[in-house]
Amino acid sequence: MWKLKLSEGNDPWLKSVNNHVGRQFWEFDPHLGTPEERAQVENYRNEFMKNRFLTKHSSDLLMRFQFARENPCEMKLPMAKVRSEEEMTKEVVDTALRRSLRFYSTLQAEDGFWPGDYGGPMFLLPGLNVDGGWGLHIEGSSTMFCTVLSYVTLRLLGEEMDGGDGSMERARKWVLGHGGATRIPSWGKMWLSVLGVYEWSGNNPLLPELWLLPYLFPAHPDARNEIAGRLWCQSRMVYLPMSYLYGKKFVCSTTSLVLSIRREIYTIPYHQIDWEQTTNLCAKEDLYYPHPLLQDIVWACIHNAVEPLLTRWPFSKLRQRALDSVMQRVHYEDETTQYVCLGPVNKVLNMLCCWVEDPNSEAYKCHLARIKDYLWVAEDGMKMQGYNGSQFWDVSFAVQAILATNFSDEFAPMLKKAHNFIKNTQAGILLSRLPSDMVGEAMPADWFYDAVNVILSLQNKNGGFASYELTRSYAWLEMLNPAETFGNIMIDYQYGSWGVCFTYGTWFGIKGLVAGGRTYQNSNSIQIACEFLLSKQLVSGGWGESYLSSQDMVYTNLGGGKSHLVNTGWAMLALIEAGQVKNMV
Repeated sequence: MWKLKLSEGNDPWLKSVNNHVGRQFWEFDPHLGTPEERAQVENYRNEFMKNRFLTKHSSDLLMRFQFARENPCEMKLPMAKVRSEEEMTKEVVDTALRRSLRFYSTLQAEDGFWPGDYGGPMFLLPGLNVDGGWGLHIEGSSTMFCTVLSYVTLRLLGEEMDGGDGSMERARKWVLGHGGATRIPSWGKMWLSVLGVYEWSGNNPLLPELWLLPYLFPAHPDARNEIAGRLWCQSRMVYLPMSYLYGKKFVCSTTSLVLSIRREIYTIPYHQIDWEQTTNLCAKEDLYYPHPLLQDIVWACIHNAVEPLLTRWPFSKLRQRALDSVMQRVHYEDETTQYVCLGPVNKVLNMLCCWVEDPNSEAYKCHLARIKDYLWVAEDGMKMQGYNGSQFWDVSFAVQAILATNFSDEFAPMLKKAHNFIKNTQAGILLSRLPSDMVGEAMPADWFYDAVNVILSLQNKNGGFASYELTRSYAWLEMLNPAETFGNIMIDYQYGSWGVCFTYGTWFGIKGLVAGGRTYQNSNSIQIACEFLLSKQLVSGGWGESYLSSQDMVYTNLGGGKSHLVNTGWAMLALIEAGQVKNMV
């Protein structure tokens, strides 16, 4: 059985600045569990498999099953059932809140955080669609990017060409029926080239020499004094290791499996493909951001004129200097983040670069020790997360929720553990206002000043805040966005599509305005925001926003007019924050 391990780090290659507090990873123990417990886990998996096209999301049943055994919750309070508005009394609400908090307390780790899945973009480890392909995320329709990478990954893991109860054959038919793997987007082209089932000449240039340009260059990818990068951090930290692999034209050993995959994923024989004609091919299912003509001209000029020069003496010396500079930055990122890195994409790319540089290096071994931090196991299998968790994020919201119930005294042990976790990671202002005998010793005031100063340092000149850091370049750089699958990734914008996306953003917008002293009565922005939310309320009384809102940038309801518990909660929290309780009753 799999077991979730918390706040542990017994690997000699692991490094930590807080003794691994908040770490979560899964470990397999073949001797764990009774026959009955193993049968229950297998039942969870079978039930998910049976309904996977109807219910695509897991419910973290393996984690909940483990916590139920280790920390059982004796629920003595009656379940509230409301049949009319008259029955919605304070006592009923209090009982429901107490039941929720008691259950939630059983999921809290001893170190004070709430472990859980942090699933992200599904090209990391996606789920199969009915048509045989894989989508960009769990709700998405099939794409060439995810289908090819998933198919190839399964082959590397040992799945036979026609294995998986027909899944492999259906996936291959999907790929070939949509033009073959030459139509995979640029990120996929790079990975296939590394494996040796695509040629580097079929890639648009990823010049490592860009990292040697002066900082005044408006599209400079890097940082001045390793602090301020022109490009959005997610983009530059992905294209940094990609440029190293491109600059070295690294290819794995050609094995019989590699040769077989070459035959399986293309519509014509591998040796007959004109690779230079494939650089800008992209399946229509993947083409979210088509390249402007200007970009194609720029890449073609670099590919035909600049790249050949950089591989010949004396310009090859510049290439080597650029590769050395890129690896210095890769190592800097690795060491600064204890080899967790900014995210899963650049994590595995950095690890590969370290292996290419030296397969026996300490850096590579430190990377291997951190792989499990990104893997999560549930009834739907093992998947790679969008990060190594959202522990601090979740604790912050949990604390706010607990304090909002006015049951702080009753659930003080939860708050105390949460406070200890926050002190071991960052600062917690709300908990500092509570008595120390309830939540533990308060943090030094200097910590809060430091936190405020960090926040203020990230404020742009126009008063706004971007997603990660200051906005340091210009929106026209999107004309050079090389990723067909993703839009608006070149610079850090003062808006985002976190969550799903209009409901979530409106809630935070209202909270920010109220925190700044605005009210529904004196703020036109809050009034318009409330009108917007109320205009999206469904006949059922709830809200149900689709992920398509983020993709299409237009508010879109879930199919069939369905409401969603989370969307409804966000909308109600926003309206309550705006003082609209009386209007809602």
